[in-house]
Amino acid sequence: MRELILTMAMSLDGFVSGPDGEIEWIFSGDEEAIAWKVDNAWNASLHIMGSRTFRGMAAFWPNSTSVFSPPMNQIPKAVFSKQGPAILTAAASAQTGQLQPGAESWGEAYMASGDLAEEIASLKAGDGKPIIAHGGATFARSLIAHDLVDQYMLMLYPVVLGKGLPIFSDVASPRNLKLVSSKTFPKGSVAQIYRPA
Repeated sequence: MRELILTMAMSLDGFVSGPDGEIEWIFSGDEEAIAWKVDNAWNASLHIMGSRTFRGMAAFWPNSTSVFSPPMNQIPKAVFSKQGPAILTAAASAQTGQLQPGAESWGEAYMASGDLAEEIASLKAGDGKPIIAHGGATFARSLIAHDLVDQYMLMLYPVVLGKGLPIFSDVASPRNLKLVSSKTFPKGSVAQIYRPA
């Protein structure tokens, strides 16, 4: 049975992006924080995401030479979307230029278009390393609201946005979380890992 880990970057005031999706601040991490995030990206048997995040990532990672490119390209993906296979066709046809190893995985992603809880249960039933869920805020809120997350991996950045997109806004009643670990990085970001209590 695989666990579902939701990995998100958050501001100190609890937003995962600005009101219009601004995320420039998440790229201000130091080398130690980047190495930690790359190690965690490799610790997955599947990367899952909603359709908006999928479109953005599928347009970026296949040609990127970032240190994140190998795990993002080489580990299988699942996209949660009601759009059907057209989103995969678009991802495959958008790939041009010098593709990185594993880039074809974007066009071969598993299309999850059924009930969210049932699809997640089916994916969790497999063996192997955890499933890592990447936000968008909307997809993250759905996973949280349906109580599907086994572990929250939150990278808190030393920035206050004032307004933006939260991920815990659809929780119907308070939920207690247990802090599993915390690691502070040289430039002030803090990785906090929680599990449901």
